Amino acid sequence: MQRKAWLMKLLIFSIVLASSTAWAADTPALNGKWNLHLNIAGNESDTMCVFTQKDDALTGTCTSEGVDHPLTGKVDGKVYTWSYKSDYQGAPLTVKYRGTLDAAATKVTGTVNVDEFGVDGDFRGEFSK
Repeated sequence: MQRKAWLMKLLIFSIVLASSTAWAADTPALNGKWNLHLNIAGNESDTMCVFTQKDDALTGTCTSEGVDHPLTGKVDGKVYTWSYKSDYQGAPLTVKYRGTLDAAATKVTGTVNVDEFGVDGDFRGEFSK
């Protein structure tokens, strides 16, 4: 009887382990260097971001016009959100992103907004090797 119970526990453990591995494989990470192209209210620009993803937390840096901006963000399923503080002609602002990563983890697309100026737009990015 003990052997049967032990085998049942082993089977359940194996199923749980396989399920968690499959979930992790289905959720690509945003880690690394990304080149982003933004279009906000008709104004186009390029930004380079380097992300570090640990569990559901994002950290890193986005570089725009030669200035590094530390970023923070979160992962919720397949949705990635992050933001960083910057300024425009001395006026402080926060740039907020919300995007999804393709299955191959090589392209990201989504929306970007700057509440302080009441503008929204979109972005697309590619992983830079």
